[in-house]
Amino acid sequence: MTPPARRDGTPDQKIYLSKAKPARKQHVQQPNSEHNDGEGIRLQKVLAQAGVASRRMSEKLIDMGRVEVNGKIVTTQGMRINPDTAVVRVDGVRIRVNDNLQYFILNKPYGVQSTMHDDLGRPCIGDIIGEKIDAGQRLFHVGRLDAATEGLLLLTNDGELANRLTHPTYEIAKTYLATVIGEANRRLIRTLKNGIELDDGPARADYVQIVDVHDGKSLIRVELHEGRKHIVRRMLKEVGYPVERLVRTRIHTVQLGDQTPGTIRALNDAELSSLYKAVGM
Repeated sequence: MTPPARRDGTPDQKIYLSKAKPARKQHVQQPNSEHNDGEGIRLQKVLAQAGVASRRMSEKLIDMGRVEVNGKIVTTQGMRINPDTAVVRVDGVRIRVNDNLQYFILNKPYGVQSTMHDDLGRPCIGDIIGEKIDAGQRLFHVGRLDAATEGLLLLTNDGELANRLTHPTYEIAKTYLATVIGEANRRLIRTLKNGIELDDGPARADYVQIVDVHDGKSLIRVELHEGRKHIVRRMLKEVGYPVERLVRTRIHTVQLGDQTPGTIRALNDAELSSLYKAVGM
């Protein structure tokens, strides 16, 4: 399984990071205006506003050569940058200085469509996050969960991150808890991990655990990086354990935890940093 991220999302060495957020893009061409003292915002002010450290401590970090802008170490005070395009790192840790990007986790309830609007009038994500939409936040969901599947759904306005998280190249792991009909045994674990043949090709789980077996039913934890439609339901049905309830509990290291159905929360810095690292951003 994928090892969990550090709680604070920072490297082992001591650095002055408190509320700093990872940024969106990793490679941005450096505009010429960033070296023009008449344009942009001073680097130490940007660092302070991003929660890296106080402005005075940010100046010390620059003096020590621990701040990097667009791939180049900065040691001179007074540099001005454009926060919307500049790539800023402190001790190699990417800092998000663009506050326009939003990231949320929704615990999608059973029966809710993974759409912002449903022409048939069925309950949908847009009904839950309507206040944020009314406030002008243009959010979209990363991937989908069918109406009968509950659990973790990422919402963001960061198109680059969303595209990479759903692209098969990056093999982002997703974890599900499935309540199935039938009392499972270790043969089920071996079968799913070895792989089975479905109508649209082979499918294999990265990790399988039998959590509980009781009264003719089983609770199964399945982790896989597949993104095909209904893949978990189809795999379990194929091996003789039809799904009665399915909940997605984790994407990479971002976990649903004890978040109740229908609620939404912002990703913390460590979670966001872990996602960006997983997709090379």
